[in-house]
Amino acid sequence: MVEHIQAHTLHARRGKLKNAFTYGVDFVLCDLTSNTLPALLSRNRFNLWSLWDKHHGGPRGDGRGLDWFRDELEQRGFPANDHDLSLLAQPSFLGFHFNPVSFWIASKDGTPRAFIAEVNNTFGHRHCYFCAHDDFRPIEKHDAIIAVKMMHVSPFQKVEGQYQFNFGMTADRFDIRIRYENGEEGLLATLVGDRRPATNASLAWAALRRPLGALRVVFLIYWQALILYIKRAPFMRKPAPPEPLISDSKTYRGTEN
Repeated sequence: MVEHIQAHTLHARRGKLKNAFTYGVDFVLCDLTSNTLPALLSRNRFNLWSLWDKHHGGPRGDGRGLDWFRDELEQRGFPANDHDLSLLAQPSFLGFHFNPVSFWIASKDGTPRAFIAEVNNTFGHRHCYFCAHDDFRPIEKHDAIIAVKMMHVSPFQKVEGQYQFNFGMTADRFDIRIRYENGEEGLLATLVGDRRPATNASLAWAALRRPLGALRVVFLIYWQALILYIKRAPFMRKPAPPEPLISDSKTYRGTEN
């Protein structure tokens, strides 16, 4: 079954220069093996909403989809064949695609055991963060998984510091929190929404309620960048993209802040 998560995202910058905003966004959760999709959602085919393998799992624009995720899991000794593998992402809208972050999820009995945060910036770069406990035990919402920041995401933040991922996933809801920490500067980003079956009605309503899909998301990103520029936030030039494509989480803490 494909699910439609009509979520809200919050971005709150902390430090000397503060800025915060929230807006609605549409994600789908799909195992990429289902042959039963709503008529308005297609895989690897143009539609009102589409999921394309080339956009996920591997280098940007040259992805391998689910095969890439399975390979990354198996390279780390994860028993991929014993788990449900799915992708949480914003689908393309009338062919236009952009995902600031998508999540590859390996779960068992409805509980995540590993995930990859697939992060993209507006400069055409991508870096992925593999997140799991050393023994691949269930990931609870209060488990904070730490990864070193590797990629330039915003021209108003340095490529320094670390991310803290709190990944909340239940049978009814996603509650994902990403904290960027760099000394006195930082950012909180959240993705919160209920899990419901994707239907033609829900997908059509999303197109009317939040028109233009990913193009709208890109506009909002640039709008907030303009606000930061007006507030005289320090501007950093774009560095080269990181190598390799994926890095592993470094530290775990058993508490949610």
